[in-house]
Amino acid sequence: MKKKRVAIQGIKASFHEEAAFKFFGEDIETVECSSFKKTCDVLKNKEADYVVMAIENSIAGSLLPNYTLLRDYHLCILGEVYLPIQLHLLALPGVKFEQVKNVESHPIAIRQCIDFIDEYPHLNVKESSDTAACAKRIRDEQLTDTVAIANQLAAKLYGLEILERRIESNKKNYTRFLILAEHKEEDIPNANKASLSFETTDEVGSLAKVLNIFAEHDVNMSKIQSMPVLGKRHEYNFYVDIEWNDHAQYTEAINKVLRYTINFTLMGEYLKNDHV
Repeated sequence: MKKKRVAIQGIKASFHEEAAFKFFGEDIETVECSSFKKTCDVLKNKEADYVVMAIENSIAGSLLPNYTLLRDYHLCILGEVYLPIQLHLLALPGVKFEQVKNVESHPIAIRQCIDFIDEYPHLNVKESSDTAACAKRIRDEQLTDTVAIANQLAAKLYGLEILERRIESNKKNYTRFLILAEHKEEDIPNANKASLSFETTDEVGSLAKVLNIFAEHDVNMSKIQSMPVLGKRHEYNFYVDIEWNDHAQYTEAINKVLRYTINFTLMGEYLKNDHV
């Protein structure tokens, strides 16, 4: 059977690949991409079957540019993955901490480990585009004075040792990833979560009416994110995640919401998957 081709931002052993493994299993073909936009391009060009894309982090918040990509590329959400972000200090085998002069990682990972880093002011902090790329560079260039902040998967793939485990400041940090395809494949049995985008009319209280409709039908709104509509002052696009137990109630709520919204898009119906 042909392996699923999954596009990720970053390289092998990044958190995106770890999320892909968690959703699809490890028997996949990872398509490495230099940017989130590139993942969407390779999907459109049939060079990948799926995209795994980070959409929010419990510390850093929403990745707003990725909401724009979802809209612009008309991608369909098939599922989600919540991944705990556990960060370790990685070095070449045999390197002692006393030898280390530089620490490299993605800017967000660095911020998430700032309490640990502040304990060692002599360390020169360098930012990179990807956590796993830092680990790979240490391996490729045999750097004995540099450590990377990355995950356990990177340590295993690039043959590095973990000098310090779990150096992240917040031990309950997680990132939510979306599983994306170009088109809806088939209805997902027992789907209980959906992602929507819409604008509201300029009628007073139109957004409140939408929210009240969900509440009246026992549909839980787990997230709402607003972004300005490009080129239109005082107009906003809302991205909403909703959950339900009764599919009939959900369907009735959606039909009523359509009366008070503009450019309504159902981006995907899928199974809630928030276990970390």
